[in-house]
Amino acid sequence: MNTEHLSRELASFAANLKASDIPSDVINRAEDLLVDWFGSAIAGKGSRPVEIITQFAQNMGGFDSKHVGSSEVLINRKSLSPFLAAMSNAAASHVAEQDDVHNGSVFHPATVVFPPALACAQAIGASGEDFLVAAVAGYEVGIRVGEFLGRSHYKVFHTTGTAGTLAAAAAVGRLLKLSPAQMLHAFGSAGTQSAGLWEFLRDAADSKQLHTAHAAATGLMSAYIAQAGFTGAQHILEGKQGLAAGMTSDSDPSKLVDRLGSRWALAETSFKYHASCRHTHPAADALLQVMQKNKLKPSDIAKVETLVHQGAIDVLGPVTDPATVHQSKFSIGTVLALVAYYQFAGLQEFDTHFKDDAICLFRDRVTMTLDPEVDSAYPQRWIGKVKVYLINGQILDGRVDEPKGDPGNTLSRTEITDKAMRLAAFSGGASPTEMTKAIDDLWNIRKQIKIGPLLPSN
Repeated sequence: MNTEHLSRELASFAANLKASDIPSDVINRAEDLLVDWFGSAIAGKGSRPVEIITQFAQNMGGFDSKHVGSSEVLINRKSLSPFLAAMSNAAASHVAEQDDVHNGSVFHPATVVFPPALACAQAIGASGEDFLVAAVAGYEVGIRVGEFLGRSHYKVFHTTGTAGTLAAAAAVGRLLKLSPAQMLHAFGSAGTQSAGLWEFLRDAADSKQLHTAHAAATGLMSAYIAQAGFTGAQHILEGKQGLAAGMTSDSDPSKLVDRLGSRWALAETSFKYHASCRHTHPAADALLQVMQKNKLKPSDIAKVETLVHQGAIDVLGPVTDPATVHQSKFSIGTVLALVAYYQFAGLQEFDTHFKDDAICLFRDRVTMTLDPEVDSAYPQRWIGKVKVYLINGQILDGRVDEPKGDPGNTLSRTEITDKAMRLAAFSGGASPTEMTKAIDDLWNIRKQIKIGPLLPSN
């Protein structure tokens, strides 16, 4: 394939995208993903890493004559510049581990698309329709960049932090009505700032929230400075010293423009049911299936062998004795233990029980084994397979081909609403009345002439 103009083709798509280009079911799905994201953002209130990033943003000020008080910080109802509001909201929406994920790119789009898009839309007074079109542009670009970077990239780099910079640039660039040439410059600036390494997991460090905060804010900045005439690399993705050259060994340039305008990658995005790393979900659902089918109690189980893809081993393998609630969400043993005892690994279950003696004992009896079928299907399909070894000597097999939340096993709008309400109740980030009104507004956002605050100010 001639890769000479792929970055330009993707940039032109994002710049030229119109509401009439997007099927109604894709717009509906964008609304679903928006409400789902909002719940995760509210859930970030009270999280130490999120509060630190938000306090930093407040200390930096960030007001100017055009945008004073224009962009909303969801966890404290204050207003900041678009750059700093995007930073805070992106950090907040990634800490509960409940934000969406696209399987094929192993990328969390919402947390790096909606925060910068909302911040920009509120600052410039964009309509709800323009906001949704911009969000679709961000999803389509970010997912394709994630797919382009491939599996070797994800082994070391957190794709949401890297591809996320371009997703954010695409969304904000569309709101700012960048020309195709300006959008390409925005991509160049965003791509050269892409960052995010998995090493933080070994130390229970806070970097995951920094990844999304940086990606969202960097992408927004890249779009704004491109509008002002700042130039960026023209081949930032596929160039000889571009993103692929430095960050992957198995890039696939064809993924960047795969059926642009006819394949809507946004519609392939999955919701997260459990409040944990998505790599744990298939096995968790498979274990739950076995336990419910056979009416098992945790005490009936001697050990659980999870049959997984290599990506799960790479990301989850370093976490053997989690020290914090957030780190425990990357412990497959902890997740399966919570599912075994409580049938659900939610925020309350992690917060209250991740260090319980019974949970730790069960955790230590869970292993991961590379499975050729699961690995070959990944990342397009995330198959869940387990072998459950019982105290009585029986071995039971469980299998789930589409974990809860995948497009073929998706959440209804009622379930999405209930999830958002549950997340807000956990963090205390908004009252039931406030959440009900905000969610109703979001379900009807395409009718809004001008997007304002989602929550009342304190």
